[in-house]
Amino acid sequence: MAQFSQVLAEIGDFGLFQVQLLVLLSVPNFLSAFYMFGQVFLVLDETHYCSVAWIKNHTLNLSDAEWLSLTVPLDDAGNPEPCIMFRPPPDNASIEDFLGHRFNQTQPCDRGWDYPEGRPPSLKNEFNLVCDRRHLKETSQSVYMAGLLAGAVIFGPLTDWIGRKTSILLQLLLFALFGLSTAFVPSFDLYMVMRFAVAIPVSGYTMTNVALLAEWVGPSWRTQAVVLCQSSFALGQMALAGLAYGIRNWRLFQIAGTVPVLLLFFYLWALPESARWLVARGRMEEAKQLIQKAASVNGRKLSPELLSQLVPEETGPSGNALDLFRHPQLRKVTLILFCVWFVDSLGYFGLSLQVGDFGVDIYLTQLIFGIVEVPARSCSTFMMQWFGRRWSQLGTLVLGGLMCIAIIFVPADLPIVSTVLAIIGKFATASGFTISYVYSAELFPTVIRQTGMGLVAIFSRVAGILTPLVMLLDHYHEAIPMVIYGSLPIGAGLLCALLPETRGQPMKDTIEDLEQEPHARPVKLVSSQKESEASGGTPGPGVAFVSSTYF
Repeated sequence: MAQFSQVLAEIGDFGLFQVQLLVLLSVPNFLSAFYMFGQVFLVLDETHYCSVAWIKNHTLNLSDAEWLSLTVPLDDAGNPEPCIMFRPPPDNASIEDFLGHRFNQTQPCDRGWDYPEGRPPSLKNEFNLVCDRRHLKETSQSVYMAGLLAGAVIFGPLTDWIGRKTSILLQLLLFALFGLSTAFVPSFDLYMVMRFAVAIPVSGYTMTNVALLAEWVGPSWRTQAVVLCQSSFALGQMALAGLAYGIRNWRLFQIAGTVPVLLLFFYLWALPESARWLVARGRMEEAKQLIQKAASVNGRKLSPELLSQLVPEETGPSGNALDLFRHPQLRKVTLILFCVWFVDSLGYFGLSLQVGDFGVDIYLTQLIFGIVEVPARSCSTFMMQWFGRRWSQLGTLVLGGLMCIAIIFVPADLPIVSTVLAIIGKFATASGFTISYVYSAELFPTVIRQTGMGLVAIFSRVAGILTPLVMLLDHYHEAIPMVIYGSLPIGAGLLCALLPETRGQPMKDTIEDLEQEPHARPVKLVSSQKESEASGGTPGPGVAFVSSTYF
């Protein structure tokens, strides 16, 4: 009898077939950056003040500035107050009373706002996301993050049920459907509904594309292939800066960011299903046809005898969520990893969603943020090999937190310094996120690995939901959000000192294995994957730690 891992070794770990698959899966990753961060360009700061059209009913020969001075109070800098206006005088008021400012009681804006800069339509000026509606900007981001959590819950089991290819095709269809629908919403409430809806397939794709790629790529190339595929998301962030700079009308921007998904209709024929999934489902003939196609594309000869002996791989026993808390050592690891994943997301999104708040041009900052993620993801692999998992995780979390804290003390007239600190912080948080996937999967035993990874991912999603709401605390003091984004990662990073080192250690299979003393041996990053493949194990342990690194 032959296991799929033996067949995969025959057709090639990473040949032309896998390269083609990598390219196909990288394109939606590239496009998903638009859905993740596109909104930050639609709510940029813009001068506004109360709409006072009622004054123009009076036949007074005054300039616009004079009209404004009679209806809107000025702040200490001499600019119109953005959220209050003078109370309109009674109908029987005389012109002398009116011009003499005898009616100087103020009230909140009650008839909308004017935007004198004349910018193209944006979410802010079309739906009046100012003053008492200002919080809706952050609320909508939290709604999107809640959609990411819902997508993980929905597409996790759905992908195992209907297959990787069908799931991806469905996700791309929903990308286009909800993305285009968003461009035509008549209200901000409906906009938030569409944001929640589109986040569901975005979240689903971040999991499904990794599963499909990891199940076709051999252990010697799996980690590199997945990191490379996810790096296309960083390229998408760079392209997003250019798209947002060129298209300022938010509805056209939404259409331009979504239409490219429609060009991927050929995935219906070009995208292969996971042969490993087909084998697990007992669809042996379909799996064999795909395997033969992969061997042909890779230019490899496949033994008919080996293919005829292909059987589903055996899976070991599994645990449940309660097992994570019954064993003292595993309980400690689990609780610390909950904190690590929470602050991973908090720090990463805390910096990413405030890309326009560091004083430098938002489009340039977004471009640099995208550029820095590519080496951040790549360097994480080398850091883990050189310094080990524990110190790499601790170092990236503490460094990211320190950068957030340092930004607080930078004077407002030094925006370049703030931006440089934010870039270093973004590098650290992106690296830390990647390390967390590897380290967590190596800490959880095989029997409970998928459950553990699922639970820590939930904490990451919860942090994503809370991150935009933390930004609202700047209403009380502008430093509060950065204090939170900085202090919590530092605290979680220091907790990592209590975790065991896993570099050079075989992955634990059972909870009882945690009791054994580690015996270091010189292995590479992918060694644990090789052991899994060689023993005929399922791809679960390998796939678990190379899941998406951008949420």
